[in-house]
Amino acid sequence: MATIKDIAKKVGLSVTTVSRALNGYDDVSEKTRKKIQLAAAELKYSPNVAARSLVTNRTQTIGLLVSGLNQEGAKDHFMFDILNGLNHKASNAGYDLVLFSTDSAKQRVKSYTQLCRERRVDGVILQGIRLDDPYLQEIIESDIPCVVIDIPVRSSKVGHVTTDNRQGAKKAVDYLLQHGHKQIAFMNGHGQAHVSQERLLGYQDALQEAALTVTQALIYNGEFSEYKAEVEALKLFKAKPEATAVFCASDLMALGVMKAAKRMRLRVPEDVSIIGFDNITLAEYVNPGLTTISQEPFQMGIEACAILLSLLTGEETSKQSILPTTLIERESVAFVRS
Repeated sequence: MATIKDIAKKVGLSVTTVSRALNGYDDVSEKTRKKIQLAAAELKYSPNVAARSLVTNRTQTIGLLVSGLNQEGAKDHFMFDILNGLNHKASNAGYDLVLFSTDSAKQRVKSYTQLCRERRVDGVILQGIRLDDPYLQEIIESDIPCVVIDIPVRSSKVGHVTTDNRQGAKKAVDYLLQHGHKQIAFMNGHGQAHVSQERLLGYQDALQEAALTVTQALIYNGEFSEYKAEVEALKLFKAKPEATAVFCASDLMALGVMKAAKRMRLRVPEDVSIIGFDNITLAEYVNPGLTTISQEPFQMGIEACAILLSLLTGEETSKQSILPTTLIERESVAFVRS
């Protein structure tokens, strides 16, 4: 196997010059760099990544740390799409990506810094972190560069990427209002999700702009679970039969609300209109097709990786990115029957 010494001998330069050229230092001329790279290719030189990481204190590896990873979440593909975006950006920048998971219980046993050091990652992207998770404060205080998805945390080493959740929720409720609905229920996620807080604000904004009262009895928490949303929707339909529409803070919960409507012999959208949030693949294939607010998880992954790379290189760029939403019209919303 060829070494840096072999390349140095072939091009007639010092080992130091060859090493600096291969590691991207800017004190080597472009002409010399190309000469060295050509020789390296001819000798089929492969760098010793482990040795390089000891010298540079970098592993060229980014971690995706997911909290609350579970089988039910596989239905919405949201995390997978973010992972694809991250991988696309990271691989183009010469970084490997490693996935590891945690939950609130594990976070009380092993610190955030300890977990990251064990995985030997240069930086971390975090998804699914709750507002009450122990890692949240650790992230702010840590010197490990990281980007948090869906929580607006920022410091010299921390950035964040999210969707305009408040405006997206307002779009959904405005759409229902335009269809004549006034008794609009809200199936939210849970109080320890920042997106739930933002989507609740959007729901309230739309109703208040329409001079309608925000009724607490029309707001339920489905925990971002299809099953839990179905259970809660059954309570909703029994307690508030006057509700003509339900805005759901996720498509997965909207599927549960649809199941509950069917069990209550309510037709969608003739008897009750339902609108979701996310635009997961299943939203297009359920019957009726689910009207929803579309996010861009692939782009979220790209944006998160771009911010992390800028933190790793010290590049002065924005440490936050807020992506827009789009209303996707299908068949689950109808005008209120007079």
